[in-house]
Amino acid sequence: MRDVEEFDAFYASSAQRVLGQVYAMLGSRPEAEDAVAEAYARAWSRWATVRECDSPEAWVRKVAYRVAVSAWRKAVNRVRAHRREATGQEVEAVSVDHVVLVDALRHIPTEQRRAIVLHHLVGLSVAEIAAETRANPNTVKTRLARGRQGLARYLTGDGHQTTAGRSHGA
Repeated sequence: MRDVEEFDAFYASSAQRVLGQVYAMLGSRPEAEDAVAEAYARAWSRWATVRECDSPEAWVRKVAYRVAVSAWRKAVNRVRAHRREATGQEVEAVSVDHVVLVDALRHIPTEQRRAIVLHHLVGLSVAEIAAETRANPNTVKTRLARGRQGLARYLTGDGHQTTAGRSHGA
């Protein structure tokens, strides 16, 4: 119990200060918040060692900065890998129908959209969708039916999206 109380007191007395310092180093409050939270979690899991440091606060600050840099490097590496993979590949032209369909899909609720995509674009059966989404097959059927009705409100026979009866040409 002493460890919990000691760590809680350390956290309460230093967290805002460390967050402000890491925020100043990174320039992004959300990234600083994530990194500082991770650093305090690591400090708690190693509290017996961290408490013996000359400055536990400095330990947390250093770990938070390293966590943020690591996250940044991973993001950069993902972008680089994506660019390497995509370089030299031909990309099929996107048809007007595809753009209209994707736009219409954005207008229906998430679970209906998921069911429509899994069924009509991926080709899964109702049972397979039910298993993947952990939903009752009847729920999947309802989502498909309502999703189709929702799409019908946004699509006309010629494939153009409509809003309040006005057609928006491609």
